[in-house]
Amino acid sequence: MKHLSEKIIARIKTDFTFLEPITSRSQFGGYGLLSNNVMFALVSEGELYLRANDNVEHLFIERNMPNLVYAKRGIPVLLRYYWVDPALWMNNETLINFVQLAYQGAVTEALNKKHKAIRLKDLPNLSIGIERLLWRVGIRNVSELRLKGAKSSYLQLRALKSSLGVNMLLALAGAINGYHHAVLPKILRHELLEWFEGIKEPIVSNH
Repeated sequence: MKHLSEKIIARIKTDFTFLEPITSRSQFGGYGLLSNNVMFALVSEGELYLRANDNVEHLFIERNMPNLVYAKRGIPVLLRYYWVDPALWMNNETLINFVQLAYQGAVTEALNKKHKAIRLKDLPNLSIGIERLLWRVGIRNVSELRLKGAKSSYLQLRALKSSLGVNMLLALAGAINGYHHAVLPKILRHELLEWFEGIKEPIVSNH
């Protein structure tokens, strides 16, 4: 079967040059096919399956193209990949159209996932409670937190709640830079601790 899969991959690289370069990697017991690091198809046991998306899946279903079935812990799971049968291989125009639609849909899904808005509480070190505190001082999203920076954000929070200590400062810095506060880079940690020690007078809360 491995030999058959390799032959199919070689054929795809020859026939679908409009997606060049096409690469492959192990995936779901077979081989995922990628163009520009976006997976648009799978080859399993010598058969090609195209990746479905909301815009193209109905076309695959209308052609009665079966789903790829993957056994996960012994349980069969239907994947959103649809079999390219011999008749479709013979219909080059339709096949190329389907491949283009599969690829374009995969690109769109990848971009949407990359740019999906995340909440403050989803950042390292931040809880729903900290998110609410940040909202109260006017910092309502990740972009605003990064724009303010850890020090300015901490000062605003401390003005709201004077009991907040250095751990909050380190948590904010970690959230902005993608680290758990316990593993902040030593240089950054030292600079923050030094800055914190320089805050001599407690900030009086106006609330």
